[in-house]
Amino acid sequence: MRTNSVIISVLGKIKDIMTGKYGSLIRFSLACLAIFLILWLLGPGNTFISWIQASAEISAMEKQIEDYKAQTKALDARIEDLTTNRDSLERFARENFHFAAPGEDVYIIE
Repeated sequence: MRTNSVIISVLGKIKDIMTGKYGSLIRFSLACLAIFLILWLLGPGNTFISWIQASAEISAMEKQIEDYKAQTKALDARIEDLTTNRDSLERFARENFHFAAPGEDVYIIE
């Protein structure tokens, strides 16, 4: 019951302020504040919504950068393997470019 009486007294004080000597100034200030907040949230240009969209786009691009770094690391490892291991280079050439040793027949099945 105590919270109800506190709420009622606070609402009474707010009502007294709004209807008091400076009530019209306070209502005008609140209206200006409401208009400013609406324009800031929904208006054209640099708004809160565009900030959220930019943040989401930045996160997506950072994830894409990490994916590219992982792909680059895998390709570097593949290049290192192909330049140092002759058997893997030969297998790569046979699989991707259909190379064959002299006297061998190559059958391509697609």
